[in-house]
Amino acid sequence: MKSADTPFVGGPLDGRVLPVLLGLTGHPPKTYRVPVPDAEGGPVTVLVYRRASYGRGGRLGLSQGWRYEFDEGGDSGGHGPRWPWSRPASTAPRTPPEDSGPDAAPGSGGDRTEG
Repeated sequence: MKSADTPFVGGPLDGRVLPVLLGLTGHPPKTYRVPVPDAEGGPVTVLVYRRASYGRGGRLGLSQGWRYEFDEGGDSGGHGPRWPWSRPASTAPRTPPEDSGPDAAPGSGGDRTEG
């Protein structure tokens, strides 16, 4: 497996550079979770870091590398793949326009008079 030294920004791992395994595309994972055991034997705390572009370069604007930025919210977002046909959870269902009803026919003028 191939790995790359990836810098961490923010949180307890700020300033550290750790080797991260790369995927098939040569990119590190989008999220990096670090389990931290509690000193008193309590529940494990999970630190969440999100992948961010390190910088853009050249005429094509390709990413020069990746870094991980601390996500204070923890596990916010990223609950699986986002498909183009998926509707966001916060979007209310669409309501039909006011003019459309069972009697409305396409192209009918309604109150239009000849004259």
